Amino acid sequence: MGKNGYLPLFETRPARGLVFFRSYAASIFIGICFICFHRVSYFPVTERWVWVGMFVAELWFSFYFFITVIVKWNPVFRSTFKDRLSSRYEEEELPGVDIFVCTADPRLEPPTMVVSTVLSVMAYDYPPHKLSVYLSDDEASGFAQLWLPFCRKLKVEPTSPEAYFQTTPEPVDDAFMANEWLIIKKTYEDMKIRIESMTRLGKVPADIRKEHKGFDEWDFVVSRHDHPSILQILIDGRGPNAIDIEGKALPTLVYLAREKRPQIHHNFEAGALNALIRISSRISNAPFVLNVDCDMHSNNSKAIRDALCFFLDEENGREIGYVQYPQTFGNLTKNEIYGSLRVVMKLELAGFDGNGGPCYIGTGCVHRRESLCGMKYSKELVVEWKGMKYDRKIIEKASSIEGNCKALASCTYKENTPWGKEMGVKYGCVVEDILTGICIQSRGWRSIFLTPQREAFLGMVPTTLLDTLVQHKRWAEGDFQIFLSKLCPFVYGCQNMPLKLQLSYCIYLLWVPNCFATLYYVFVPSFCLLKGISLFPKISSSWGIPYLYVIVVHRVHSLVEFVWLGGTVRGWLNEQRMWMFKRTTSYFFAAIDNILKLCGFSKSAFIITGKVADDDVNRRYKQESMEFGTSSPMFTALATLALFNLFGLVVVGTNKAINDDARIKVFDIFGFQILLCCVLVFVNLPIYQGMFFRKDSGKIPASVTLRSIAFALLASTLAMY
Repeated sequence: MGKNGYLPLFETRPARGLVFFRSYAASIFIGICFICFHRVSYFPVTERWVWVGMFVAELWFSFYFFITVIVKWNPVFRSTFKDRLSSRYEEEELPGVDIFVCTADPRLEPPTMVVSTVLSVMAYDYPPHKLSVYLSDDEASGFAQLWLPFCRKLKVEPTSPEAYFQTTPEPVDDAFMANEWLIIKKTYEDMKIRIESMTRLGKVPADIRKEHKGFDEWDFVVSRHDHPSILQILIDGRGPNAIDIEGKALPTLVYLAREKRPQIHHNFEAGALNALIRISSRISNAPFVLNVDCDMHSNNSKAIRDALCFFLDEENGREIGYVQYPQTFGNLTKNEIYGSLRVVMKLELAGFDGNGGPCYIGTGCVHRRESLCGMKYSKELVVEWKGMKYDRKIIEKASSIEGNCKALASCTYKENTPWGKEMGVKYGCVVEDILTGICIQSRGWRSIFLTPQREAFLGMVPTTLLDTLVQHKRWAEGDFQIFLSKLCPFVYGCQNMPLKLQLSYCIYLLWVPNCFATLYYVFVPSFCLLKGISLFPKISSSWGIPYLYVIVVHRVHSLVEFVWLGGTVRGWLNEQRMWMFKRTTSYFFAAIDNILKLCGFSKSAFIITGKVADDDVNRRYKQESMEFGTSSPMFTALATLALFNLFGLVVVGTNKAINDDARIKVFDIFGFQILLCCVLVFVNLPIYQGMFFRKDSGKIPASVTLRSIAFALLASTLAMY
């Protein structure tokens, strides 16, 4: 209970098991101190640079472990009291909410998926006339008149029709409801066919053009990269005719295609969001803005009410700039073949919250409009929500609004304005979400991380290895770009961001440097094993205990943490595999691109992760068979490292262990390197299968295999002679 008997709208509780975690962290720190002492005390006379390299790599791992401990030292979890919100604010007193659904490429992001996402957010448990949905698709408007009453009647969860019909069987106990269920499903399937046909033909059907005259402008469009602003209010929620088949109000639904010209940079999703912010401020101007990616459908119809419990809390709500929901996925396999963001989304962002507030991750986030538009937080900022009434009277005709607003979505509007700099989503970085969150927090706003019992949104993860690696390359490249810029948290956020929050950001901003230490540890010990150079203490030496303790205990804790968060043991093994794959490819290529960019040889390019896969790829994904299937420098790097470690293990096993005495001696001297090599071979088992044993189209191409064998043999030869 708050001051003067006030009941807060949310509560905060610390994570459980903190004593265990802090004890573990302290013991690892002691082990690291012993390792450092050994490295300094037993400095070799020969091969000293290799030894120094190992020491530098271990120092980096120690520093990164320190950052991880800071993030996980004091995670907090929030819960809301929606019943108190309902009792405190009548339906007409609740604030309006604008919802942005962003799309980029219909070939990689299927329009049916976009429509399903739009319908899911239109069906929120919230006063419909207080919702305004902005999107780049139009088919949702007609089906919404059927879908929203259906959701209310059956209390549908999730409210995405695609997800609902895939997971919910036909109701057999009620003949009337079963018949309605079949009608709605049939209507939805017909709409999907219609959308797919429209996408294939590349034009809007005549009946939609007749109803919405603004779509005639598509007749003059040369390409999707060269067209004027096209704005259409499909459902005007302010008017009396915006009702469903039951006579209930419908949310406002707006279609926007901002102007694009080939000679003018459109700033990817950041440009789209800023155009939506400007357009929405003219049409609905809701004080709160929810943005979701087109593949992140709503899975919790009360998510908006949850977020408002933070913003509308009289004691602590004024300083909150945004509420971030975790990014969760509906198409993960049981053992998460390509890893997941499980630890990031369920623990690390909660740790950010305990240190000052989570980062903005670009989707599933409810913003206060003022904070998103560049306003600095001030204790004098007071907004009184009670008594605010929503006037459904149309002040301005929709056609007039459409004509007047098009300039706000022009590709030149941002010129000589603060947009993309001090206002809106930031430009100039491929991870504009992280950068925007840093800027909002640097202006004094707090952020909140909320994990409701029922996931707020469900998205889609990439279903191929290459898409996963490319996605992480883009993230790592953008994160490191922020670290090297003047907007780095240690520079830009030093006044308003706590030091522990600035350090927390390093867990992502320093993904790229991780590649160098990891590549050294993956390659050099095996190289030195072939040359007969020992890099670790003997197995029989007591100095091996700290190494063994740190490695084993650290991995055991990682396993316990992963399983505690709902994962499986095999899922954890896949996570470790992807951890190594990303560090040796995604982060390495991101480092190269950053270096080229600093030298002026490369420019940022936003790469969209594909959401469409053929039936064979989907089948192998569901069977948890790793998908290669194409030639890529990343696969060449992975296969070369895998083969090099395999060759090292085979050579040591055949040449250096001729008899029992030699075997014992070799294992005593090189035991840690041999064990490391064995672990790497085990981690790379899918690589060997893809090169030598698989016959399907998802195997590693022969050209990649031949190149990798040549590179691995060359490295092995150099090591041995």
